Amino acid sequence: MSTQAAYMSTNPQHMTSTHASFIGIMRGEFLKIARLFCFLLLLLTVGFLLSFLLLYSSPGAASDLHHTPLHFFYSMMESNLAAFRIMVGIVLLILTSYTIGRDYQYGTIRILLARGTGRIQLLLAKSALLALLALALVILFSLLTALLICLAIILLAGNLDAISSLTPAFWSHTEICLSAVMISMGATVLLAVAMNAFGRSLTIGLSASLAWFAIDNMGVLLMGLLARLTQSTLWANATSYFLGPLLNRLPELLLPKQAQNGFDAIGPAPLVSTSGSHALWVIFTYMLVFCILAVVPTWKRDVKE
Repeated sequence: MSTQAAYMSTNPQHMTSTHASFIGIMRGEFLKIARLFCFLLLLLTVGFLLSFLLLYSSPGAASDLHHTPLHFFYSMMESNLAAFRIMVGIVLLILTSYTIGRDYQYGTIRILLARGTGRIQLLLAKSALLALLALALVILFSLLTALLICLAIILLAGNLDAISSLTPAFWSHTEICLSAVMISMGATVLLAVAMNAFGRSLTIGLSASLAWFAIDNMGVLLMGLLARLTQSTLWANATSYFLGPLLNRLPELLLPKQAQNGFDAIGPAPLVSTSGSHALWVIFTYMLVFCILAVVPTWKRDVKE
């Protein structure tokens, strides 16, 4: 045994100092998913631009801008946020599954743990990285949306005079809708973290994460059919506790009725009327359950060969 090796084996403080810091773990995890993130970001940008072009080229866009500019801004803001929420949700499910599940799938998590990284510390570092990436996407696409809307106004009207029609109520409306999108993104990330941490497999975690919202939204149709067949309100009432439909309609539920301009959000809605407070506590309950489902198995279960 060399002198350096003997010193390290008899000096635990030196060994502890070589352990990666929390920020260092986050940096290492980002380097592992950087290429995937760039690829998904490219796909998200292309999809977002296509959805914006479809909205911009709609027959009533120019007329709406000239006659009711405020309604034009409301429609553009709500439509683009709805499209972004759906597309970024898929991106976050895939990115989170690869960040959490791939190390379990390929066994590389044992290497990380052998270097002294704690299981909970690693999970928290990965989750923090995903939260920062999600926040960066919100900021990036908010700026992109503002830029595209200004460009569309110039192409349709030749100037930016329509911006003067914006009111404080519009900005309040936008803040609520953007908050709803961020809540949806948080629930999506926690869902994928829970599925991958509990399943300990990229295949299981990604499949379960992608299937969750599909089953959730299709469940509304099934519950509606059962309600008609049985003439019972039980089935319809149950849809007010489905995560997917609540996230679909969260912007509408959080806005006061006088602030809603009739835009119909994308995706199935609960079959019964619900309030914004009900939607929030159900969504946050789901998020708490996802946190427990991710942390407890990671804490209690050892990583085996």
